[in-house]
Amino acid sequence: IVRRAGDVIPEIVGPVLEKRPPDTPVWIFPTVCPACHTPLQREADEADWRCPNRKGCPSQTVEWLCHYASPDAMDIEHLGYQTSHALAERGWVTDPSDLYALTATHLLQLPGFADKSAQNLLQAIAASKNRPLWRLLVGLNIRRVGTHVAQLLAERFFSLTSLASASLDSLQAIDGIGPEIARGVHDWFQDPENAKLLQRLAAAGVRMADDSAARPTGPQPLANQTIVITGTLPNLSREQATELAKQAGARVTSSVSKKTTFVLVGQDAGSKLTKAQELGVETIDEAEFMRRLGRDVSRR
Repeated sequence: IVRRAGDVIPEIVGPVLEKRPPDTPVWIFPTVCPACHTPLQREADEADWRCPNRKGCPSQTVEWLCHYASPDAMDIEHLGYQTSHALAERGWVTDPSDLYALTATHLLQLPGFADKSAQNLLQAIAASKNRPLWRLLVGLNIRRVGTHVAQLLAERFFSLTSLASASLDSLQAIDGIGPEIARGVHDWFQDPENAKLLQRLAAAGVRMADDSAARPTGPQPLANQTIVITGTLPNLSREQATELAKQAGARVTSSVSKKTTFVLVGQDAGSKLTKAQELGVETIDEAEFMRRLGRDVSRR
């Protein structure tokens, strides 16, 4: 029986036992990985069973390569499942760092590759070396780190060196990152095998930090503040207000919490304004926002 939970999510309520044939075999939960036959493990307080054989499981290698190359991560065109599988099967690629050592000689041995297609993939791999830091963070396949969390981390730390040395408390202090995510990120960077992976990526020329030119410069009157923007502002678009806030050192988030410094409120503000009022978070209008920036609307 399946029902709508919360008017949206399908929820399995339970089986209809009277409709089950009497000769139905008992389903046995798998105890080993179907790809490498390593015994599955489940961490405390988690429902998922996982294969712990990260380096030796062929399926994990292929899926990691596909994830690393995906549009949400390093965006490597022409590197799909079939090519990833062929590279892993031959032992040429065991993790993403090996991609940067591939040559045309390798690729021309794969089914479906000719000179042009090999060069296209090599060019796409080379181009991925200069992706923004948040994309690399997504590609590293750190548990619970998707595009949103990766962008929060990149905005706060700017480089993998500073992120790797970040304390658990400093990670948890980032609005939008809870204890489980912070612990997962912290533990990932403490793993010696992951440190070696980062060294190999750096040696291959992969960019490990965002350019200083992309960082906020000049006075930062909103440094270390977290703000939310809601409603339609009189003069500024949402994008303009967000950019001004970031240049002033603030972090702009999409939801209101106790860690929010203030909410910039425009016309027709909705639930975010209500949430701010419930939590006692300060709310300001556009004029006050510009005053705090030391600017006026005509100078935007």
